[in-house]
Amino acid sequence: VQLVESGGGLVQAGGSLRLSCAGSGFTFDDYAIGWFRQAPGKEREGVSCINSSGGSSYYAEAVKGRFTISRDNAKNTVYLRMNSLKPEDTAVYYCAAVRRINSYPPNPNAMPYWGKGTLVTVSS
Repeated sequence: VQLVESGGGLVQAGGSLRLSCAGSGFTFDDYAIGWFRQAPGKEREGVSCINSSGGSSYYAEAVKGRFTISRDNAKNTVYLRMNSLKPEDTAVYYCAAVRRINSYPPNPNAMPYWGKGTLVTVSS
């Protein structure tokens, strides 16, 4: 199982980024995908997740209305569109896969497969 994040970078407050999570080595459309982030000195937190078909999604309150998660199972990829970015969104963003997410917000300890992360830095 491999998950590879991309799309991070440096952006000014109010700007946008689109993160991608490409999966391989497993049946991608059998798995829910979650996006998590970890800022320096803070615990990893669930940002958003999407079920295997793409028909159901979850957003943390801090990003609701600004972030949009989507998936293209034909491309084995999940996206996280991030608009109106704030300095407090600065973190390493990780995607993770699990057969099914059973609780919300998603528990990082319940996700067996992880990517290595992509850094998002939002300047004020």
